[in-house]
Amino acid sequence: MDPILLGKAVTTPQSLPDTQGHVFLQPKFGNRHGLVAGATGTGKTVTLMTLAEGFSRLGVPVFLADVKGDVAGLAVAGAANEKLQSRVAEIGLSNYTNEANPVVFWDLFGKLGHPVRTTVSEMGPTLLSRVLELNDTQSGVLDIVFKLADDRGLLLLDLEDLRALLGLVAEERKDISTSYGLVSAQSIGAIQRSLLRLEQEGGELFFGEPALELSDLMRTTPDGRGVVNILASEQLVLKPRLYSSFLLWLLSELFETLPEVGDLDKPKLVFVFDEAHLLFDDAPPALQQRVEQVVRLIRSKGVGVYFCSQFPDDVPDDILGQLGNRVQHALRAFTPRDQKAVKTAAETFVPNPALDVARTISQLGTGEALVSTLQDKGVPMPVEKTLIAPPRCRMGAITEAERQQVRNTSPVGHKYDERVDRESASEMLAARAETATQKSKAPPARSREQDEAEDSGFGQAVKDAVFGTKRRQGMVETMAKQTARTVGSRIGQQIVRGLLGSIFGGSKR
Repeated sequence: MDPILLGKAVTTPQSLPDTQGHVFLQPKFGNRHGLVAGATGTGKTVTLMTLAEGFSRLGVPVFLADVKGDVAGLAVAGAANEKLQSRVAEIGLSNYTNEANPVVFWDLFGKLGHPVRTTVSEMGPTLLSRVLELNDTQSGVLDIVFKLADDRGLLLLDLEDLRALLGLVAEERKDISTSYGLVSAQSIGAIQRSLLRLEQEGGELFFGEPALELSDLMRTTPDGRGVVNILASEQLVLKPRLYSSFLLWLLSELFETLPEVGDLDKPKLVFVFDEAHLLFDDAPPALQQRVEQVVRLIRSKGVGVYFCSQFPDDVPDDILGQLGNRVQHALRAFTPRDQKAVKTAAETFVPNPALDVARTISQLGTGEALVSTLQDKGVPMPVEKTLIAPPRCRMGAITEAERQQVRNTSPVGHKYDERVDRESASEMLAARAETATQKSKAPPARSREQDEAEDSGFGQAVKDAVFGTKRRQGMVETMAKQTARTVGSRIGQQIVRGLLGSIFGGSKR
């Protein structure tokens, strides 16, 4: 399988296997992760585009964020110019032609690409706590909320479901505190306020259905090209917690979903973290440990992770040590922070006797970088000063019409563009509340007088005939009086006979 051409070495090209001194990234080591670092304006984005194109031509899908809007140029063929032709000739690229790449645009806000959604349950309490910027106590309450939802069979799909469940927790706070742990009204209020802020920033668009299916990020075209998935992040990156938490959630989902595949001849997916420092800024130790674990183990599932940031020490040492493919663009040592970063970058490369790494980092021009990739048997090559190869696509932003044309031909637009709202926690709790309200408003038991007063028609006529009215006696009363008369008459006769008999001395026989 042809390797990915990164550029041409200018330090010691004769020491490389390629006769022209080309520097390659070997596909079978593409899942050993990588780092692209350098100051703003030194060519990091172009390097990322060259990597994305190379993997796509190998049939490897790519996912990367477009923080500045220029990565979208991967969707459109580039245009030849004198500067580009000069770089192509200097590197010695053969069969170089401008061409577009198969691209699918995504956007959490649904404006510049297909909406990307997940459910609150899939996000989980740990990452959601980070998005909401909750403290430890409030995060503990959110854990209880998720546990309660599981125990009561309530689906948490969107933020409305979470808010409804928080309302239930507030109503049953005393009982829930006894069963699950202390829940304070202050913590519930703090979580609700954080939800309100997230909704005002547009974060509610991220939660719901249809949720993103990972298989749609791992597509290839009929001719075998890997699809490049570009996440529009110009607005998203302004909300650093949401941006980093989304990317981390996506990486975690890949880790938990994909099967073990071992070492392949090429990755199944390449995942690029741009502005990687946002992932680790203010990250609690538990979260940082989780990232380290995922990065260490996900390579066995065929996923290569590439971090992009200004300084190499933006990435923690435990993770930095796992990044086998390195591209370091220029760093300007103007401040003590810069000087420390230059020293760190120089120490992470395999030394090259012909190259003063620390000095060279500060003198690199735009489109130049120090490169070290894994070669035979996974051994990193000595660092080389390299002219980075230009991508074949446009190196810049695209127009709205060009973006819309790509979206119109997307294979997944019909699946994600329309939102679906099925019954979940908010609807279920609302239905239960309505049922309880109706029971509380049930009519009281009716008295006999009310029944008699409201009866009418044939039933009333029958009652009048049987029991009578104020003006007319009924059958019962008539029979009773007749019986009384009969009985009274007979008893009277007997009494008269008895008296007369005793008076006249007669006997009764």
